[in-house]
Amino acid sequence: MRYDLDDLRLFLDIVREGSITAGARRMHLSLPSASARVRSLEHHAGVALLIRGRRGVQPTPAGTTLARHAREVLAQTARLESAVAGYTRSPSAPLILLGGGSAMHRLVPQALVSFLRAQPDIDVTVSESRTPQTVRTLADGEADLGVVQDDEARDCGLTMEPLGDDSLVVIGQAGGILTDRASLTYSEVAEHPLVGLDAGSSLRRWIEKHLGPHAPAVRYRTSVANLNILVGLVAAGVGLAVVPRRALDPGQALDVCRLQDPWARRRHLLAWGVKDGTPSPATKALAEHLRQAALSLPTPAVEPLPNGRDE
Repeated sequence: MRYDLDDLRLFLDIVREGSITAGARRMHLSLPSASARVRSLEHHAGVALLIRGRRGVQPTPAGTTLARHAREVLAQTARLESAVAGYTRSPSAPLILLGGGSAMHRLVPQALVSFLRAQPDIDVTVSESRTPQTVRTLADGEADLGVVQDDEARDCGLTMEPLGDDSLVVIGQAGGILTDRASLTYSEVAEHPLVGLDAGSSLRRWIEKHLGPHAPAVRYRTSVANLNILVGLVAAGVGLAVVPRRALDPGQALDVCRLQDPWARRRHLLAWGVKDGTPSPATKALAEHLRQAALSLPTPAVEPLPNGRDE
């Protein structure tokens, strides 16, 4: 049997998100289109791959097997593209990858490790950059790839694809004031002492931009340079913090609550630059490693938003 790689990516997104709707959103597909592609996969396989329920979907035993082999196929595809990419690009011309602070915390490092190991002849220059600057740099042909925020990159004219969820959550010390809370608004969070990133960080500026001029007064116990330090301070009980959900390790002893504000639901997109026209095989290979890293990142569970039956 032959399976389309995009269909496999869609299926993995659906399994990971537990929802056809969410999987469709990650692939920039409509729900009917995604549902039709899943039904085609099931017809092709000859067995049901998903159990559909009121709160989402779960893979059947056959679906779990397909997901495992799909990950292997996509990983092998990334290794194959990396293996030949070095023959089409000069070692003196490194790839240029841009991303915000959230992407630089776990996503980009994981993708870099696998890519650089697979392709020793290709170098990568990585820089932290907020989405507006990343978009301008890509449009000017001065970078190859960028990880950007969806709400700040719409209608920019670049080729983009969904890369993964980057929604914000509230974290606190395990067994602390967030215990038994499923979700809060930012106004409720601001009633407690916080730990934040430095004022110039991309995440801090992004939050303040969306809060606007009527933002609640916040008491920051301290501001730090990176997410690792911030999470450590929260775990020690210094204060609450607002962080990207995927910046957290599921094994960390923290209470995690959903942030209710609409602006807290955000997504990473992979944006392609216009450098040298058609992307090189090396650029395509790096993009595949970013996709695989996004798929493999574990995230801590939070209570789902109330919804109806998801196809």
